[in-house]
Amino acid sequence: MYVPKYYKVTDFDEIKGFVQDNSFGTIVTTKQGKPIATHLPLGFNKIGDDYYITGHMAYGNPQWKTFDTGEGVLVMFQGPHAYISSSWYEHENVPTWNYQAVHIYGTANILNEEELKQELTIMLKKYESHRENPVLWEKLSPEVLNRELKGIVGFKIKVQEIQAAYKLSQNRNEKDYLNIVKELHAEEDINSQQMATVMGKSLRSEG
Repeated sequence: MYVPKYYKVTDFDEIKGFVQDNSFGTIVTTKQGKPIATHLPLGFNKIGDDYYITGHMAYGNPQWKTFDTGEGVLVMFQGPHAYISSSWYEHENVPTWNYQAVHIYGTANILNEEELKQELTIMLKKYESHRENPVLWEKLSPEVLNRELKGIVGFKIKVQEIQAAYKLSQNRNEKDYLNIVKELHAEEDINSQQMATVMGKSLRSEG
């Protein structure tokens, strides 16, 4: 991923939090030279001394068969993004687009059954524990669990390289920046409003 110096993010804790908050990612591998991708909810977990992207996909999805080839895997995570009109600047310029994105590169392996059970337990706890009637692994019947396990393949991707970009108008002066945030909040598009919130938080953290 091309990352201009203005937008490069290197703080690992920030990146880890971003991935956990925007955990619906895209896994890209290749089969006979052709890129293939799957969109999935993913975990970002430390196992031993290393970090891994973890998840599972349908057994019928042929992408998992590319995991044990030893070739690299790309996992992409995206946050809010929004069109930025240059009419919001105090000087003439061209429009652009703001965004947050993280690319993680690594190698993948298939989980064994016990590892898959652990991955599913963690994922259910993350998305269900705060609900009134949480659907947790230990609450599901053996029949349902066995059926589920037969239909999916678990995997883990060892993190080898991380590239992160937050394009949040950091190259603009304070007056333009504040006006961009104001104009984004006024947009009816939900992505624009989310970007305004992100830029507002970024400004407060720097202050």
